[in-house]
Amino acid sequence: MPDSQPQPPRDPGGDATPPAVPPGALPGDSALVLCGARLADGRTVDVRLSGGRIEAVGTAGSLVPGPRVDLSGYLLLPAPAEPHAHGDTALTADADGPVPYAVEDVQRRATEAALLQLSHGATALRSHVRIGDVQGLRSLEAVFQARRALRGLTDLTAVAVPRLLTGIAGADGLAMLRDAVKMGAAVGGCPDLDPDPTGYTETVLGLAAEHGCAVDLHTDGDDPARLARLAAMAGGLRPGVTLGPCGGLSRLPYEAAARAAEQLAAAGVTVVCLPQGDCGALEQRGARVSHCAPVRLLRAAGVRVTAGSGALRDAANPVGRGDPLEAAFLLASRGELRPAEAYEAVSGRAREAMGLERVRVEAGFPAELLAVRGERIEGVLSLAYSRLVVHQGRVVARTSAVREYCDTSTATSPALPRQSSRGGESPS
Repeated sequence: MPDSQPQPPRDPGGDATPPAVPPGALPGDSALVLCGARLADGRTVDVRLSGGRIEAVGTAGSLVPGPRVDLSGYLLLPAPAEPHAHGDTALTADADGPVPYAVEDVQRRATEAALLQLSHGATALRSHVRIGDVQGLRSLEAVFQARRALRGLTDLTAVAVPRLLTGIAGADGLAMLRDAVKMGAAVGGCPDLDPDPTGYTETVLGLAAEHGCAVDLHTDGDDPARLARLAAMAGGLRPGVTLGPCGGLSRLPYEAAARAAEQLAAAGVTVVCLPQGDCGALEQRGARVSHCAPVRLLRAAGVRVTAGSGALRDAANPVGRGDPLEAAFLLASRGELRPAEAYEAVSGRAREAMGLERVRVEAGFPAELLAVRGERIEGVLSLAYSRLVVHQGRVVARTSAVREYCDTSTATSPALPRQSSRGGESPS
């Protein structure tokens, strides 16, 4: 019998072959059963999806027949989300000459970046997009076009990032930011780059309060006084304020960083750290050495902390992967978080920061899931190659790894023996 039956929606808060996806698995309003999946608590279960939500969770073999995907040998988890991406500049590291910013170029980059991150498991993506200067609102328009093209595959939202907002030079930026909010963007920016960081922050928070929209700001966090003023202004704003990447906190003396963390916690600010390196918005400050925010210190003070990928193969990080599981791996390998906590930072905490409904592998929750070859979260973060991604109750992406070895006893033979299912990654 099913262990878990439908409940009202809740608010935020192996085989040697890859799983086959039947044609019936594709429509989001059709029932689909994920069979033989292992959960983080060690249970092996069947999970039935219908109408974009988890309909039931039962012991293996207990759910009624229908379109099925065999997930034997896979760990089933809530899907990650990407809270800090830069789709307008993604995949430009190899560009010859100036980066093109025509609408079609930005749309193509934003689409390709979102699909790449979807293949890693991120079914929701928040992209920071520069507005102003010669681009005006064209890059934002292009990202919204990508959003429409990707509907049903991934949820793409945008944050407008003006360069200047104060003084005569900032008048155009403020007008564009107002237009961007009307288009549906969240309010963002980088106060550190404005001649008047406090005035910039006041403008952003005032506009967000006026329109009731989210605020997601870039800051290095290396100026305790500036950070204290920002926290004081952000306190009480709803739906809340997100800051990132805050790597400068790691360069402060411990006492100063601890005081800043307490102030951020009191203000209810969420911090998005970037374990893989800083993003392009902070690159303009000339900083070349990247530091991750002090996650343990922030969490000890009560700050909500999530993790993003930041730059994806652009000038700020030419080797950025945009993989949330790599962000979790780095947090765990550096001792900032335990493996399960690190995964939560890129999944549940990331969704919370983005204002999305919480996901659990239980009936009634959204069917936003990631299946990864492996048995435990530690192994998944170490060797997470083969993955299957579920968005709105349907399989939207699958990556399968092949590992083969030469037979040393018959070196002249062209055939390579396939790895057994006990060896970790399975062949595809």
